[in-house]
Amino acid sequence: MTRSQKVHPGPVGAAACDTGEASSAYEQAETLFPVPRLGAGLQFLGEYQGSGFTERKYLVRRGDGQVVQLSRLLYLVAEAIDGVRNTETVSHRVSGRYGREVSADNVEYLIEHKLEPLGITVPFGQEGDQVAGPTTDLLLVLKGHRVIFHERQVARIAQALSWLHRPPVVVLVIIAALCVDVWLFAVHGAIGPVLQVLEQPVLMLAVFVLIVASLVFHEFGHASACRYGGARPGSIGCGLFLIWPSMYTEVTDVYRIGRAGRIRTDLGGIYFNIVFVLGLALGYLLTGQPLFLAAIYLVHFEILEQLLPVVRLDGYYILGDLAGIPDLFGKIKPILRSMLPGRPPSPEVAGLRRPARIMVTGWVVTMVPLIAAELGYVLWNLPRLLVTSLRSLAEQAAGTWSAFAEGQITAGLVGVVGSFMLVCPLAGAAYLAVRVVGRLVKATARATEGKPRLRVAVCGGVLAGAGALCAAWLAGMTPQPLPRQPPIAPILQPGVPTVRPTAAAPAEEPPRRATPDPVTVDGPPPETAVPVPAAAPGVGAVATATVTAPPSASPAENVPTAAGPTAAPSPTPSPSRTSASPSAGPGPSASPTTSATPSGSPSPSPTPSESQSATRDP
Repeated sequence: MTRSQKVHPGPVGAAACDTGEASSAYEQAETLFPVPRLGAGLQFLGEYQGSGFTERKYLVRRGDGQVVQLSRLLYLVAEAIDGVRNTETVSHRVSGRYGREVSADNVEYLIEHKLEPLGITVPFGQEGDQVAGPTTDLLLVLKGHRVIFHERQVARIAQALSWLHRPPVVVLVIIAALCVDVWLFAVHGAIGPVLQVLEQPVLMLAVFVLIVASLVFHEFGHASACRYGGARPGSIGCGLFLIWPSMYTEVTDVYRIGRAGRIRTDLGGIYFNIVFVLGLALGYLLTGQPLFLAAIYLVHFEILEQLLPVVRLDGYYILGDLAGIPDLFGKIKPILRSMLPGRPPSPEVAGLRRPARIMVTGWVVTMVPLIAAELGYVLWNLPRLLVTSLRSLAEQAAGTWSAFAEGQITAGLVGVVGSFMLVCPLAGAAYLAVRVVGRLVKATARATEGKPRLRVAVCGGVLAGAGALCAAWLAGMTPQPLPRQPPIAPILQPGVPTVRPTAAAPAEEPPRRATPDPVTVDGPPPETAVPVPAAAPGVGAVATATVTAPPSASPAENVPTAAGPTAAPSPTPSPSRTSASPSAGPGPSASPTTSATPSGSPSPSPTPSESQSATRDP
């Protein structure tokens, strides 16, 4: 059927003014074969190249940005809809391209029961073309998108940086980065610059700015790699991942190109982190400032974090593109069901190719126990984590407020950064806990619907487990909160004392001598007896108040609440020797009285401080 023979509401409606027969024919044709329409902003991305499915898959993107995966037949039906063709015309077009007969009734059924629920077509009889399609409520996904660089700006940036993805340039960059790493970690040392930066608030803020710049440059890597592979990158923006601020790049168009192009796009951000490391090394060569080396050290951990395939970071998408599966988390449930004895493979698993099925199954059997173990560890240590975190946050907030109140603006800003680092994990954990509990409650309600005994059994098991866990918390069976420790990086915690006063254990009473040393009242005491009472400042004359007691007869003589030098009743020149004794030499036995507080009791052993520093280094 040619285009002039297609039924169009406009021209036929105008012709109906002349003859009533035309109007009647049009109404009958519209009733028998309605005209379907697509939702606003729908884009056809084409076939999913390098797919891990046994059947060919096609992708479309709705106006709200949601990407939908379709079979070949549904994709042909949607592609044939243009708002002009009716279902009969669409059926003829689809039949010719599909290779099998597809009737108008088949097309209408597919539209009403398949495409319309997905938000791809407009319901019949609706005036507008805005469709509220279903959205995915993923647990680990970016929320609150805000665009920073629009599509045109990203296109110019990607075009300017795409030459960095040429193979010779990539080889040179990797070789140069290896040389920088060998020099930094094996020759110069990476911890020294980090410690130097931690001593200066201004340098700490500068390193923070450099890390933010590396995040932006990371997204430029994704966009330029997408452009280099032949796809069109979208916008670059930011959002909240759980509660952490994160950045994103719209590269949905990359699914039109092959698997190699998608993997290049996934690795483009990490590759640009390596390029950024070379820029930081050049900055150190030109200025000699240690902040550039400290930033290099931190960028390495950013790269390692991005490579983890646990959450929706670069490592997750790299693994998904290697397997040819765009949504790995969506395969966890069907794969676990298929692993149950006596259960046939679900259609989602049976539709995967063997290499993709092996890779995804290996990821599932690795990640599910890991996530379960992590959840159990967090629940068991929850009191310890909450008490320690809230105490640290209270001290951090008080110290930051004091820094601003005293006019230390730079230290206060660094304290704000430290407070932000403490608030984000707490808020993220609370948000994630609410989401997980809500999902578990809904899933349990759906699974036990119409089964009251099963629902009671599940609720009883949950209450018993929660009660046992609470009893373990209250009984002190779980690990206790960490003792107060001085900050490893005091510059991040202004106002927080760097020395934690601890209650020293009572000193044991020294053994009394059987025969006390004779004390001469008329003359000056022997030279060997002078330093003993004079070692502690302010209590040097305590021993002379009792003539018959030896200087070390009782530990009460060294208590700081004793009288000062004026309490000496003897007119001997010992007070002058007493005042000169602390500066003349090291105090012998009374010095532990003044140094007990800084050094602390044996309770804050070196083990916690060493583990804290090891945690801080990464």
